[in-house]
Amino acid sequence: MAGPRILLIVGGGIAAYKACELVRLIRKGGGEVVCVLTEGGAQFVTAMSLAALSENEVHTTLWNLKDEVEIGHIQLSRQADLIVVCPATADLLARMAMGVADDLATTILLATDKPVLAAPAMNVRMWRHEATVRNVARLRADGVVVMEPDAGEMACGEFGPGRLPEPEAVWAAIRARLGGEALPEPEAVEGDEEGEGLGGLSPDLIARAEPAAETEPDAVAPAAGPILVKKGKAKAAPPTDPDAIERPERHAGEIAAADPLADQPDFAGAEHRPLNGKHVLVTAGPTHEPIDPVRFIANRSSGRQGYAIAAAAAAYGARVTLVSGPVALATPPGVDRVDVETAREMAEAVAAALPADAAIMVAAVADWRSKDVAGEKLKKRGSAPPALQLAENPDILATVASGRKRPKLVVGFAAETENVVANAQDKLKRKAADWIVANDVSGDVMGGADNQVHIVTKQGVEDWPHASKEEVARRLIEKIADALA
Repeated sequence: MAGPRILLIVGGGIAAYKACELVRLIRKGGGEVVCVLTEGGAQFVTAMSLAALSENEVHTTLWNLKDEVEIGHIQLSRQADLIVVCPATADLLARMAMGVADDLATTILLATDKPVLAAPAMNVRMWRHEATVRNVARLRADGVVVMEPDAGEMACGEFGPGRLPEPEAVWAAIRARLGGEALPEPEAVEGDEEGEGLGGLSPDLIARAEPAAETEPDAVAPAAGPILVKKGKAKAAPPTDPDAIERPERHAGEIAAADPLADQPDFAGAEHRPLNGKHVLVTAGPTHEPIDPVRFIANRSSGRQGYAIAAAAAAYGARVTLVSGPVALATPPGVDRVDVETAREMAEAVAAALPADAAIMVAAVADWRSKDVAGEKLKKRGSAPPALQLAENPDILATVASGRKRPKLVVGFAAETENVVANAQDKLKRKAADWIVANDVSGDVMGGADNQVHIVTKQGVEDWPHASKEEVARRLIEKIADALA
């Protein structure tokens, strides 16, 4: 089966060099890449590099007589299965949103009838500027998939969201947009052997992981060094450490005897991150309250918002303990995860993880549990259903907020279906929390990718716009960092 045909538009920004690695990943995934290099992009990478990696001609201008005799920009816009803009600078996003067609890249984007995916890269203030927010919202409304940028240290020295997502993340988004299950498995690119460059290029130009053993295609090579190194000191990207992706899970009974902050990786430049030296405790996911060995009381929480918050806190330099109910999510890098099932187990795990500088209680904890858990599966007996007696579960948020080891900042969540803000204001008083993050879950928020929240404090209410759960997490962690500063 033929692989996907990708038209890659390389914008002008310091992150443009990562487009070279993205070309390699697409090629290894069986795809074909044709590159369009903007005038700004050419200041950072060369057409020769992209041509050698893609093994296709690189297009740089709308005024190429040979191409435009055949209306080349129209042909380019039609031949691809997907157009990827990487990096998508603030300027390029603005011109896309306004429908400007003043160079080859924007003319192709205006003329195409194919799906478009954009990977933003810009300064944190540029990303948060009202104009960029407006442009991104317009593009998404027009059907363009605009990825969320990574958060971290910028080339300019500032910190926050705006970094280009890693090439692996962009490739994953490409696969998801085209239907990953339909794409061929990655295969080696000709000439991509140890000590051999693509198209005569030195292999040192592109950092790459060590190849996996032939007998174990899914194996990950052991780490040759720390996952992150000091800026400017890396000679090549080290192989991925599997422990940074998924550490063995710990259970509530184990953390009493173990330091919940042990074994977490040291982040490069952590001393410059806003939450460096802080311990952040996060709860996430639902709880399952057993009725019998088969049935249980639960809710629709997926845990995605809590996991996004834990990941953002780790990215901001915090040491993070994540107490998680039953979910199907991978542990974020740099996060110590404690798995629990019931509300009582979660209460014990939270108590064992204290003290902390901030506690963010995101978990959708069941209010009630079955008073008596049957040892065997309950059977139908005649026409009368079994009587189910309920007992109240511990109030974890109120316990933490009023406890002897109370964190400096206690943040609760309120999942409401009506009178969202009013119910959250009442919860703020009853639970003695510092903030309540309220959202309306009457739609598809639970299990969905997006959220819209209201931050309720004693000072008032902040209404945040509809955004991805990752963006909500970043904004919340930034607000928490300011509060703890």
